[in-house]
Amino acid sequence: MAQTTETPARTPEKAPRRRVHRAWFVAAVTFVTIIGAAAFASLPGLLIEPLHEEFDWSRGTIGFAVSVNLALYGLTAPFAAALMDRFGIRRVVAVALTIISAGSVLTVWMTAAWQLVLYWGVLVGLGSGSMALAFAATVTNRWFVARRGLVTGILTAAGASGQLVFLPLLSWLVEHHGWRPAAVTVALAALAVVPFVWLLLRDHPADVRLAPYGGEYAEKPAPVPGAARRAVTVLLKAARTGPFWLLAGSFAICGASTNGLVKTHFVPAAHDHGMPVTAAAGLLAVIGVFDVVGTVASGWFTDRFSPRRLLAVYYALRGVSLLFLPMLLAPSVHPPMLFFIVFYGLDWVATVPPTIALCREHYGEDSAIVFGWVLASHQVGAAAVAFAGGVARDVFGTYDVVWYASGALCAAAALMALVISRPRTELLSPAGA
Repeated sequence: MAQTTETPARTPEKAPRRRVHRAWFVAAVTFVTIIGAAAFASLPGLLIEPLHEEFDWSRGTIGFAVSVNLALYGLTAPFAAALMDRFGIRRVVAVALTIISAGSVLTVWMTAAWQLVLYWGVLVGLGSGSMALAFAATVTNRWFVARRGLVTGILTAAGASGQLVFLPLLSWLVEHHGWRPAAVTVALAALAVVPFVWLLLRDHPADVRLAPYGGEYAEKPAPVPGAARRAVTVLLKAARTGPFWLLAGSFAICGASTNGLVKTHFVPAAHDHGMPVTAAAGLLAVIGVFDVVGTVASGWFTDRFSPRRLLAVYYALRGVSLLFLPMLLAPSVHPPMLFFIVFYGLDWVATVPPTIALCREHYGEDSAIVFGWVLASHQVGAAAVAFAGGVARDVFGTYDVVWYASGALCAAAALMALVISRPRTELLSPAGA
């Protein structure tokens, strides 16, 4: 009699869980890092009146220190992007945060204007330049193939989030305890992020044996020697193309109409009209809230629509809003001013995702360094207006002329964005037909 053996029924295997890709954790660490470093960007506009009152320095002198900071912020960025290729993201960012902290805390003991230029202008400018948007562009290019526009928008919004987190606190400290505790707070915030960066950030997907999100696995490229030479070489190559100058020119106007003008001079301009410093700083923080929404939305739009047309719309709307601002400044916050804050906030750095997309479209693997140079023009524009705005206030007793000039420049930037050409593509047929 044959013996039958029963085989137990197999339990169905559970479908493997879809893990969240490591790229999203790297993006989250980058986001928090930029937030922690963003405290330095919240302070210059709050320093103008206290330093003018304590040291009797002119607003032009203080504006010059801020302009050095803004210019170095931009001019350092392309070299920082090349240094990240040579030494890795973690090392460059950790050193940059330490320099920001040192420069900020040294201002506590300054007694002369040249020290403000050295500590806040040079040291904080160099450190913050290495934490600039080239950092976000490098992380996005290495870790993401899909969703690049969205991630760029989120990381760009991190700076606005940092402004939102720190600006009300710093304005309260300046108002009730003076500017020195605010400077120390900035130093501690930058320093606190260093171990976070060192322990959690990774330079490249290959470091953890992963492919970038939405892409194929590739070995980590060898370190690129000659970071400074490469940054200059990429600049010389890009400078022979028309799109570079259009991107750089329009982004210079972007910097002039945001960091150089509103971030630096909005608080003292509102204070000129009788508005308390804390109320004006609170309005800037609200700009930060809507900037997050606008920049993330801009990243989403950039994945779906023409970045040229997006830039033209953004610059045109910004110019119109700036032309109305002098009529809205008053001793108290009223509904038309709130409308301006919301409208302007949505457009604050919405220009960044389409600008990065155009750099990537035209310059490929060199796009992070090219964007670093485009960002340098952004900060040179910001530096020029930070200084010119202070001088205009000293000479005319008002900021009105600067608001109107910036509105007109934004119209020019909109036209520049529209004429950026599409990259040439070689046809596959031998005849080229």
